[in-house]
Amino acid sequence: MKNNKFSHVDNSGNPSMVDVSGKNNSLREARAQAIIEVSPEIMKQINGNELVTKKGPVFQTAIIAGVMGAKKTADLIPLCHPLPVEDCQVRISTQENHIIINTSARITGKTGVEMEALTAATIAALTIYDMCKALSHDIVIKEVKLMEKSGGKNDFKRN
Repeated sequence: MKNNKFSHVDNSGNPSMVDVSGKNNSLREARAQAIIEVSPEIMKQINGNELVTKKGPVFQTAIIAGVMGAKKTADLIPLCHPLPVEDCQVRISTQENHIIINTSARITGKTGVEMEALTAATIAALTIYDMCKALSHDIVIKEVKLMEKSGGKNDFKRN
């Protein structure tokens, strides 16, 4: 931490929403990633770039759920600002025994969209878990991480 102070805690130690009223609007972008390890049984069910279960098309449903999650981030995380998400993309690919979810979110605003990109990745991963658990419970959401953010005071890019 740069200033040794959490941004969402006031001087009395109480939770506090960050005041962004004095900031200028700027283009804010963020990218996140979730990696899910699945069983060989699940991987065998993938046909092309989709997995269809009794619940329906898994990846298409996860994409929609991820976008919906990004738009509801402030409803899920108490001190997040409600943001008018202008763009959210969710892309799903596979590699060996992993399903990889890459998300991006964009706004023109006073605060960043990292939480929206991370929420999109998380909700998409949870949707895949929910839709695949009938095939196997051998599913692990291994990691969800911020890959990049730009447009604010402190840009970030994971190597």
